[in-house]
Amino acid sequence: MERRAFLGTLTGGLLAVPLAAEAQESTKKVARVGILGAGPTPSPEDLARSVATNPLWLTMRQLGWAYGENMIVERRFGKTPGELRAGATDLVRLKVDVLFVGSAALAKLLQQETKTIPIVVSAPGIDLAGVGLIDSLARPGGNITGVQSFGYDLVPKRLELLKTLVPNLSKVAVLQEDVTLSEVPQLRAQYDRKATIAARALGIEVHTFVLHRAGEFAAAFGGMIKNRDHGLLVMTTPFMFAHRREVIDLAATHRIVAVYEQHLYVRQGGLMCYGVNLSEMSRRAAVYLDKILRGAKPGDLPVEQPTTFELVINLKTAKALGLTIPPSLLARADEVIQ
Repeated sequence: MERRAFLGTLTGGLLAVPLAAEAQESTKKVARVGILGAGPTPSPEDLARSVATNPLWLTMRQLGWAYGENMIVERRFGKTPGELRAGATDLVRLKVDVLFVGSAALAKLLQQETKTIPIVVSAPGIDLAGVGLIDSLARPGGNITGVQSFGYDLVPKRLELLKTLVPNLSKVAVLQEDVTLSEVPQLRAQYDRKATIAARALGIEVHTFVLHRAGEFAAAFGGMIKNRDHGLLVMTTPFMFAHRREVIDLAATHRIVAVYEQHLYVRQGGLMCYGVNLSEMSRRAAVYLDKILRGAKPGDLPVEQPTTFELVINLKTAKALGLTIPPSLLARADEVIQ
């Protein structure tokens, strides 16, 4: 399958950065970056691994920002809405140079605390203008910019993939949460609307499960079994990503055919994903961080929309579920994990 190119639909050449040239520029300033994340605080080992492998930090180094040298990162995490709000307050109190988040919901928490500190968002599945965080994609206007994609627009495709894998599929569960999405209820509504319309066209009944805290995963999957839901769409958010291991394991235990939005779920044992290339989104987000640290105003930097979508299939998981992947589907896959 020929890979689709990643294109900033509005930015054109505006954000095309000659990395080597930028990296050669010396900067005496020590930059302070604040990050707000959902879930438990990672261990020092996990953080070190992220710094060494995450495309965001690797690209920042290419752009001249050395982690722990001329760039200091302040992190705050939260497992509940209250903890996340406290983390947002604390980061703003520290007066960092720029804030970075992986979702619109977390960006909204930060924007409620500050209208002046720049915020860079790498947000799959959300319309930043639609939820009132920016004025428009071409000219955000406030203190938020970054990269966004419309994850809910891919829901029909994911349902189609489920139906291809299980032709007699009649019931599908949708797993959502409101730990972070309580800040942007529009997103859940858009996702549900897309899922309902697409499912009806395929003759599928949809049941939505909404998690309110980390301890509710097992009960949600129990409900799926009771409903005889043999398929599952996992709506990816920072909260869900933090608990991806539990989701993957429960889907395997209950033999539920799940489709995810991000490739890391599949690399860690999930069956299949169809979504944007998050590594490329992280690299593009680093470009925004770099430009802002060098003086650009977020309100003047157009928001990018990726057009790279990847299909990844885990054959080992398919075999464990007793599934045979159609050759036509394998031929379309960008990556097949043996």
